Amino acid sequence: MSALGAQVPLVRQVRHDIVVADVCLHADPAGVLYWPEQGLLVVSDLHFEKGSSFARRGMLLPPYDTAATLARLTRLVAHYAPRCVIALGDNFHDGDGPARLSDDDRASLAALQRGREWIWITGNHDPEPAANIGGSFHETLTLGPLTFRHLPTGADGDICGHLHPMARIAHRGRVVSRACFAADSTRLVMPAFGVFTGGLNVRDAAFADLFGTLKFTAHMLGEDRLYAFAAKRCLPG
Repeated sequence: MSALGAQVPLVRQVRHDIVVADVCLHADPAGVLYWPEQGLLVVSDLHFEKGSSFARRGMLLPPYDTAATLARLTRLVAHYAPRCVIALGDNFHDGDGPARLSDDDRASLAALQRGREWIWITGNHDPEPAANIGGSFHETLTLGPLTFRHLPTGADGDICGHLHPMARIAHRGRVVSRACFAADSTRLVMPAFGVFTGGLNVRDAAFADLFGTLKFTAHMLGEDRLYAFAAKRCLPG
């Protein structure tokens, strides 16, 4: 359990499966989903160019968030070699983000897309399709019993983002906070993947409203595995 407080390296040692709508999905401790039968990798809330978005408003952040997020994603794509990648909305922090990509980051993104299908789901931060970033754009995408979308609806089979779930657990006299997958047997909320993204506690009313109960599970990201806790065991605040 001490691994929960560490940074998350991209090392996969323990398989952690989450079953949604009778589909078995592999949840990676780096915060992505992999659907082996479809060769599908799912990532959510990249928030590329958040640093440059804040800089335009006078709040200076290190301008390396996009490169760092792309580097993490590149290692995961190399590991899983997916046939398709779905980026589940809020891929850019604002609608002008694609135009602010550096040449190096644009080249890295193009390299990630090469040889595979790349699907951008539009989000509330980036609701319109963007030019010159490759891939195709959809509001939602349904594959079998699963529907991939950005905003949660509570519908059966939803795989969504937007809420940036995180959980707090008391353990051995200290409190550990980590990003997490929030899921029951019919729907799942992805953790945010971007390096500058924060989180919303799974005890927030938004999650109770979505799941209709606290009978869902927080799958907390650890160093090289995930840790599953009943939502009602997680601490508020």
